[in-house]
Amino acid sequence: MFFLFIPVILCLIIRKVLFPRSAKQLLKKHVVITGGSSGIGKSAAILAANRGANVTILARDEHKLKLAELDVKNACTSQEQQVKYFSVDVTDSDAVTKVFAKIEECCGPIDVLINCAGKAVCRKLEDMSIENITGVLNLNVLGTIFPIYCVLPKFKARKEGIIVITASQAALIGIFGMSVYSASKFALRGLAEAIDMEVRPFNISVTLALPPDTDTPGLKTENIGKPEETTLICESGGLYNPDVVAKKLLDDALDKKFFSYIGFESFVNTTVCAGLSPCSSISEGLLQFFCMVPFRMIGLGYLASFHRIIRRCLEKSNKEK
Repeated sequence: MFFLFIPVILCLIIRKVLFPRSAKQLLKKHVVITGGSSGIGKSAAILAANRGANVTILARDEHKLKLAELDVKNACTSQEQQVKYFSVDVTDSDAVTKVFAKIEECCGPIDVLINCAGKAVCRKLEDMSIENITGVLNLNVLGTIFPIYCVLPKFKARKEGIIVITASQAALIGIFGMSVYSASKFALRGLAEAIDMEVRPFNISVTLALPPDTDTPGLKTENIGKPEETTLICESGGLYNPDVVAKKLLDDALDKKFFSYIGFESFVNTTVCAGLSPCSSISEGLLQFFCMVPFRMIGLGYLASFHRIIRRCLEKSNKEK
């Protein structure tokens, strides 16, 4: 089995030594972040400010935005940096169009758009209310499409720009209790792949972030009413700090990588599910090629463990009746 990983090690060496990538810098760039008042979005805003960017954060709750704005300003390294916030419902296309026009008028052209607005409601499908279903789909899908729709013409005209779409590992595998959430995140993967094809000739990069469970206020809300099966399955991916996830997301976006993931489990899942997704480098393609078979075997092991969890929980539930 060890010999299977020799090509993988060689690919990693090739990637690091022979094909170094020079990441873009954020100094004086204008970064706009949806869902920027908390969680991964807020962490990304603070990190961008610390790297010299002008930052605009968007969310609905103005009180949270004001508090986040202070934290982002405290991370700035220069008095010349601008930090602004705008309250907007990203599922309202008219409101999004108006606020993006205000942003460019007030703060200048946008260089980087990071989409972090989203939510999860974890229930078995039949236990979901129609309100929850439409709420998750509208925020996660339309709340990502509308901001991108606003920046694309300007990005294409300038022939530069970075778009980050924050999905989840649930964009690669459907999980018990996350049917609607997974559907919304699978949609974002398709969106990212299609947009990448459309914008690549214009020197615009698209990064699809696939974070595992992250210790955010959104996760705490998500855990309310979450089925036991879902909780146990998700534990296999670990729990990450939003600052760590945001740094990886930002670094990968600046490095023009299509996939952004963190942790071994996420690496396995992303590699197995690569399919016809964009490839960021020759070495990445070789890595996926050599890892596909062993990682598929590992993935089948994970799937088997998930189904065992579901069976045990069902048996436990039947005994308690």
